Amino acid sequence: MANPIATQALIQNDGVVVGILALCLGLVFYTSNSPHRFWRGFYRYVPALLMCYLLPAIFNSLGVIDGEYSQVYFVTSRFLLPASLVLLTLSIDLRKIVALGPKALIMFFTGTVGIVIGGPIAILVVSVFSPETVGGAAPNEIWRGMTTIAGSWIGGGANQAAMYEMWEVSDEIFPTMIAVDIIVANIWMAVLLVMASRARELDARRGADTSAIEVVREAVEHFQREHARTPMLPDFMLMMAAGLGATGAAHLGADIISLYITNHHPELARFSLTSHFFWLIVIATTLGLVFSFTRIKHLEAAGAHKIGSVFIYFLVASIGMKMDITAVVNHPGIFLVGMLWMGVHACLLLLVARVIKAPTFFLAVGSQANVGGAASAPVVAAAFHPSLAPVGVLLAVLGYALGTYAAWFCGVLMQMVAPVSGG
Repeated sequence: MANPIATQALIQNDGVVVGILALCLGLVFYTSNSPHRFWRGFYRYVPALLMCYLLPAIFNSLGVIDGEYSQVYFVTSRFLLPASLVLLTLSIDLRKIVALGPKALIMFFTGTVGIVIGGPIAILVVSVFSPETVGGAAPNEIWRGMTTIAGSWIGGGANQAAMYEMWEVSDEIFPTMIAVDIIVANIWMAVLLVMASRARELDARRGADTSAIEVVREAVEHFQREHARTPMLPDFMLMMAAGLGATGAAHLGADIISLYITNHHPELARFSLTSHFFWLIVIATTLGLVFSFTRIKHLEAAGAHKIGSVFIYFLVASIGMKMDITAVVNHPGIFLVGMLWMGVHACLLLLVARVIKAPTFFLAVGSQANVGGAASAPVVAAAFHPSLAPVGVLLAVLGYALGTYAAWFCGVLMQMVAPVSGG
């Protein structure tokens, strides 16, 4: 697939670009799972997700490929992204989520609320003494870039990409947002892992009842034994049918709805409601939720979320190839905004956990299911007990479902409170 637009990049054929991205992802996953001492030490400090962004970004920065003119991102964002949302949300089992108990859900939703309000609060605080840090002129408004952090911290990469496209985030500021997202999120994850190591002490101090966790652990182990199976070719074909079939339906619905709103309610463009991409993502997510009430959800037993994750990582790599890594140093003050944002999230969680006497497990996993998504929530859950890792996935999948809606609303709030700069 040759690029129809002239570019000075060394490689202009998108077929070759796709191969490079696949090799980058393969290298990251091979080395991050290597038992070699060097790689274990390297990934102890450098997140694998960062490398999935960084390697394509290096190729772009060196002029080997050109993310601005390549069509790879367009393809992944319009087809792989909605398909991944379907595959990642079809496994939601509302009965099992309710079985976790009200405290688990309260802590999860508290984490979501903390992210939604944390962004606007951080902008308001910083704007008092440094309005230029959170200002910016079109199309490089800082609040616009921060919507991608909201998407990442309420669900993960799919929701981040949705915000990136939905709010038309400038490629000039996006690399900084990626850096803030990954660095701040990993600092917070380290704090949660420390809390996990002291869970008994922290629970005793709050007088938290942890008996529900044991019930959940036994239920999870039983479910795994009963439903897990080795995927076969028909399973993979049905996953493609569900993911890409729903994507086609989402495109059709987005065409109709976006055109109707554009023609009859153009004033709603301010909230992205005339955007075809907005409705594409919303409809795809909704279809995934609908599938969770049907037999289609049983595809998860064969690993539907793994196929969805493959799509996500290709999307991540295609976003990375649009980044200029030298732009990270242009907005150092945003890191302060990110830390304040995460601080609001953390303080709200700690306050609610103290009030309802929630176990540390629910606090940590409820937070990481938002901030880290399915990639890291199981890691935090497993720090309490290995068999509890699927609980992290379960809540993270709920984050995928909420991420599109909650992050969009957070973006609206940040737009409302952000300082206005001249063009």
